[in-house]
Amino acid sequence: MPIEILLLEQHTSQRYNLELENVLNKVMTMGGLVEKQVGDGVRALLEANSELGELVSTADYRVNLLEVEIDEECTQILARRQPAASDLRLVVTIIKTITDLERIGDEAEKIGRFAVSLATAKSLPVYYTDLRHLGDHVTSMLHDALDAFARMDVDAAIATAAKDLQIDKEFESLSRLLITHMMEDPRQVKNVIKVNWCARSLERIGDHAKNVCEYVIYMVKGKNVRHTSLDQMQKLST
Repeated sequence: MPIEILLLEQHTSQRYNLELENVLNKVMTMGGLVEKQVGDGVRALLEANSELGELVSTADYRVNLLEVEIDEECTQILARRQPAASDLRLVVTIIKTITDLERIGDEAEKIGRFAVSLATAKSLPVYYTDLRHLGDHVTSMLHDALDAFARMDVDAAIATAAKDLQIDKEFESLSRLLITHMMEDPRQVKNVIKVNWCARSLERIGDHAKNVCEYVIYMVKGKNVRHTSLDQMQKLST
C-alpha cells in the first residue's frame, strides 16, 4: 500500500518533527509487512502452497522486531519531549496500533502453519469458497484500516470499522458449515478443525483492524470510542 505521512504540527525543534515522522514511517512499514503476511497466508491456505505457508510462518520475526523498535522510540519521545495534546495522542495511538499489528502478524503466522499442514489434503472441499470470501473481506478491511491510519481519516475509519459486523457474520456462517461437514464426514474432522482455526484467526484480524480504526478516531477527535456501538462511534466522532 502507498505510504502517506500524517501532516504533523510544525515544532520549533526540527529534530522533534523528524522523530515523529520517522516513527510514523516505521509504523506504516510494519503495517505493510503485516498486510503482506496476511495476504500470503490466505493465498497459501487456499492454494495448498506449503512453501508459501512456511515463509509466512517464519516471517513474523520482522514484525516483532519493528514493534520493539517503535515502542522504544516512542518511550524515548515521551521521556525527552514530554509531548502534550495532539502529540501525546499521536504517540499513544502509535503504541496501541503497533500492538494490534503485532497480534495480526501472530494470527497470520498461525494461518501459515496450518496452510503447511493442510497442503497435503487430497481435495479442497466446497467450503473453501466461503473461506476465500472471508479472507478477501478481512484483507480488504485491513488494507482500508491502514489507509485510514496513514491519512488519519475519521470517516474512512468509521466506514472500515463497520465492516467487522459482516466479517463476524461470515465467520459464524462458515463455522456452522464446518460443523455440518464434520458430522457428515468424520474422516475430515482433523482437517476441518484446522480450517476453523484459520477462520477464527481471520475473524480476529478483523477485530484488530477495527481497533486500528478506533485509534484513528481517538487521535483526531480525542474521544475513546472503544467498546461502543457503530451508532455511538459515529455520534462521538462528530
